[in-house]
Amino acid sequence: MTMNSSQSQQIFEKYVIQNYKRYPVNLVRGAGSVVWDSEGREYLDFFPGWGCNLLGHCPPRIVAAVQEQVARLIHVPNTWHTTEQGVWAQMLVERAFDGQAFFCNSGAEANEAAIKLARLHQGPERYKIITFQGGFHGRTMGALAATAQPKYHEGLGPMLAGFSYCPYGDLGEVEKRIDSATAAIMIEPIMGEGGVRIPPREYLQGLRQLADDNDLLLIFDEVQTGCGRTGHWFGYQYFEVTPDIMTLAKSLCGGVAGGALLARREVAPSLRPGMHASTFGGNPIAAAAGIAMIETIEQDGLLEQCADSAQQFAEHLSELQSACDHIREVRQAGLMIGIELEFEGAPIVQKCLEQGLLINCTQENVLRLLPAMNIEAEQIRSGMDLLRQVVLDHSASISETRVEA
Repeated sequence: MTMNSSQSQQIFEKYVIQNYKRYPVNLVRGAGSVVWDSEGREYLDFFPGWGCNLLGHCPPRIVAAVQEQVARLIHVPNTWHTTEQGVWAQMLVERAFDGQAFFCNSGAEANEAAIKLARLHQGPERYKIITFQGGFHGRTMGALAATAQPKYHEGLGPMLAGFSYCPYGDLGEVEKRIDSATAAIMIEPIMGEGGVRIPPREYLQGLRQLADDNDLLLIFDEVQTGCGRTGHWFGYQYFEVTPDIMTLAKSLCGGVAGGALLARREVAPSLRPGMHASTFGGNPIAAAAGIAMIETIEQDGLLEQCADSAQQFAEHLSELQSACDHIREVRQAGLMIGIELEFEGAPIVQKCLEQGLLINCTQENVLRLLPAMNIEAEQIRSGMDLLRQVVLDHSASISETRVEA
């Protein structure tokens, strides 16, 4: 089936609910860090799959694993055992902390499971969970209630009760919020949608200490930081602070839909039979993709390559920051990058798109890059050269406008 971008846009406008702001581009093919639209135009992708495609588009081992699996067994209920799901769980646990896995289909579902597990484990009198302003945990009602950003709550109240929103970075305020009904502290080790906010290690260590001192569970939402994004298998290893519960999704299956929760072995049994489920969670296709994801990272040495690529980005980012007075801050952990501007970032995203580079803007003024672990050095150079020129040109135009005013 062939359809140009205009035809695709027309059919979407007629038949698809308009809950997304979409670019007027119809993508049809991808390979590595490059995608093509239906007109044959090529784009360098610094934000592949909203962070899901950590191995780039259509990574060969993922493709082969899915093709083989789909011809053998597509789906069976979780009332049966499958080799793929069990092996996948083992591989994740062996690279994380001693515990057990629950599988679902997305980050929001994983966070819903974490909320349930925290309440079930702590008992009915302890239901409160402390989360943080600027955090993002998903769009389903429990995960949305955990998300301390009022703009996402508009028109959807009342929210699920029991969440206390703390200022990010203030350990003293967290301590004040803890009472006899508090069950857990839930945080992204690095805030993604919140603007790539990277805390000092002492902050997460402080949360770990508060959890230990008050018999609370510490939950890390690693939907964006997990599976190698920071140069470590999981973000908690970047900070050397181990949670009791960790949620994963996005890049977990190399672009195939999949989510997971890992919980310490003493905590996991509280998610007992009948209390939570996911029909498609851990299905054979997702499990095969998840296994292939881990194998690709290890066999291709991508954790090491991530560190090298991160250094290349850091050098380009330093040059860009030195050249542009309108950059407030550059924040980077591995291949998780935020560039905070003094002006809105949407025009930068649009101009980059027009010139064949895909990036993202969050929090209105933070350019966000989540490039693939296997991105090539030449792609980093050419993409950053393009981004640099776009930012500098736009910055110059803003300076001229201000002078004229």
